[in-house]
Amino acid sequence: MEASENNRLSRLTAILTQLQTRRLVTAPELAAKYGVSVRTIYRDIRSLERSGVPIATEEGKGYALMEHYRLPPVAFTEAEANALVLAEQLVHKTSDSSFVTAYAEAVDKIKAVLRYDAKDKANLLHQRTTFDRNLQQHRSSNNLSALQDALTNYRPARITYTNASGEPTERVIEPFALLSTENWLLIAWCRLRQGFRYFRLDRIGRLTLLSDTFTPHGMTLQQFFDRYHPGQD
Repeated sequence: MEASENNRLSRLTAILTQLQTRRLVTAPELAAKYGVSVRTIYRDIRSLERSGVPIATEEGKGYALMEHYRLPPVAFTEAEANALVLAEQLVHKTSDSSFVTAYAEAVDKIKAVLRYDAKDKANLLHQRTTFDRNLQQHRSSNNLSALQDALTNYRPARITYTNASGEPTERVIEPFALLSTENWLLIAWCRLRQGFRYFRLDRIGRLTLLSDTFTPHGMTLQQFFDRYHPGQD
């Protein structure tokens, strides 16, 4: 097989991955990403359609896949997808750019097989989780996965929490973001204190996710930092 045909097949596979990773992609974006003309992308899209890939064209917006088209047979649970999002951010703190690039491409392929709702939750978690560069610190927590679930599904959690003075309290909280500093910290709206608070995860004892949902706090993590200066319980 000639090199040009190999390149074309690789590009078709990559375009399919992009279509499954994102809700919409445009021909100019794809052309710039793969170093070809927009006309070549049009031909590639037609080739994928002829091979049975259900691509919808949204006039003036771009291309999208039909909701139920997936690359078989890989499937991830929401908890597994959340774990991969955290791993991706850890990898981005390494100094080896080639490793970061390779892992980012792998995660793109993984995200491609997620349902739209799971994809949106994974992206939300990515936006609401931060790491510092000191990755050697020991961080103790048994509740990280449950709190990710609460954060992405807007579920309040009932917790027992022990403050720095050793005093236990019971709280109902609305998780907003996770920070990895010298300890894992949760930013959450505390219904007891009627405000945002920082909670150390290693001080959370019993944790139960409640069945109802709370109204999302409509702001980005940066907007939160700009507006609020909560205390740590």
